[in-house]
Amino acid sequence: MKKRDLLITGATIIGGSWLLQFLRSPSTDRAIVVDSNQTNQATKGYKIMKTEDEWKQALSPEQYQVLRKHGTERASSSPLDKEYSAGTYKCAGCDLPLFTSDTKFDSRTGWPSFFAPLEGAIATTTDKSLFMTRVEVHCSRCGGHLGHVFNDGPKPTGERYCMNGVSLKFTPA
Repeated sequence: MKKRDLLITGATIIGGSWLLQFLRSPSTDRAIVVDSNQTNQATKGYKIMKTEDEWKQALSPEQYQVLRKHGTERASSSPLDKEYSAGTYKCAGCDLPLFTSDTKFDSRTGWPSFFAPLEGAIATTTDKSLFMTRVEVHCSRCGGHLGHVFNDGPKPTGERYCMNGVSLKFTPA
């Protein structure tokens, strides 16, 4: 077998297994991808701290996978992506207000996106999973994983807070 054929076969196998993670879905219509290399950083130093069993009781299985295990819901699976009513987006784990509808925009990524959080609402860490470095966004009160922030958003901040809809609750104004 030629080296080129071996590389193509390996890339196909790896790419196919990665794609299957996104296509498989649990009992609901959402596919949750969990990065097993991520540790749950929300176990220390946050105002609201619960045991894993307490979080499992308080959250749906999908919320638990995203908020506590750093999962990612499948793009375009959240109804909050297309929610543009006036209101507030809160943490699904602890009800802390995180974003307002005034900062929401259609990023065309399939996830609810905002250009600015409420002051003091989020914390960030460095995420080096999936062969890249990103800035991971957490709830500042419970440490729940919300999504990531990128530097390709609209003015005035130029930031795009790309959030998992399952990690948010929307409260109309």
